[in-house]
Amino acid sequence: MNDPVIITCAVTGSIHTPSMSPHLPVTPDEIASEAIAAARAGAAIVHLHARDPLNGMPSADPDLFMQFLPAIKAECDAVLNVSTGGSSRMSLDQRLAAARRASPEMCSLNMGSMNFGLFPMGEKPRAWKHEWEPGFLNSTRDIVFKNTFADIEAILADLGDGHGVRFELECYDVGHLQTLAHYLDHKIIKPPVFLQFVMGVLGGIDASAESLMAMKATADRLIGDYHFSVLSAGLKQFTLGTMGVILGGNVRVGLEDNLRLSRGELAKSNADQVAKIRRVVEELGFDVATPAQARQRLGLKGTANVGY
Repeated sequence: MNDPVIITCAVTGSIHTPSMSPHLPVTPDEIASEAIAAARAGAAIVHLHARDPLNGMPSADPDLFMQFLPAIKAECDAVLNVSTGGSSRMSLDQRLAAARRASPEMCSLNMGSMNFGLFPMGEKPRAWKHEWEPGFLNSTRDIVFKNTFADIEAILADLGDGHGVRFELECYDVGHLQTLAHYLDHKIIKPPVFLQFVMGVLGGIDASAESLMAMKATADRLIGDYHFSVLSAGLKQFTLGTMGVILGGNVRVGLEDNLRLSRGELAKSNADQVAKIRRVVEELGFDVATPAQARQRLGLKGTANVGY
């Protein structure tokens, strides 16, 4: 309860599309600028995806990642967390390509396969900027995000053993905690453990106080000693994030997970969301963790050992 709170900012992701907000970063320069500003606002960890700079479509191209990773590193000390989730339409090799190239301090790791439904967003009437957007969203009605046991083991061996990467272990439901406990029991995943409770994605656990308590109780029972963070898709990002902090955890914000700053108000930047949750954390009497404190607590290898 006395540890400083680690704020993670997920700056663009692969869920929202450019038509949903003019503030969603798309180009490498935009992603770098947003990440740097979020770090300066108080984010110790910045979670990163890439997009095609011409149309904003999620991209696994490692060349795009290498256009913004060095730029962010040059301007701030934040931990750079490279996604291995990509999107449900990418193969495992595509999803791992950027992390293999960059050898970062941290990567995300989804702890299981799941339905990952974005199609309700595609059903809303919009003036679409790009032809790909509604089809991309609607296709998730019949696509499974695949991360089998074999996939998880391959990622742990490739990036963990091979590159010294530590993981943001993303758990979208209680069954994912069972999978994590299995790998801890078999010493395939080793402490320190950094859990991300991911809530509010259609196909996973809902974004509610009751579900957060169920996730935490299950993690307490199965895992014991761990660090956790709370990510809630949509407007409950701040509500459940605050609850997680009160429970002794950490928090993730950013335009990957939620486009708004308050009801009816689009966030103009990732830094605005970081600043808001930082105010909440500090008003509650907690300190905000620095990148150095996050590195020490999570056992990260440091920026001297990355590949960018």
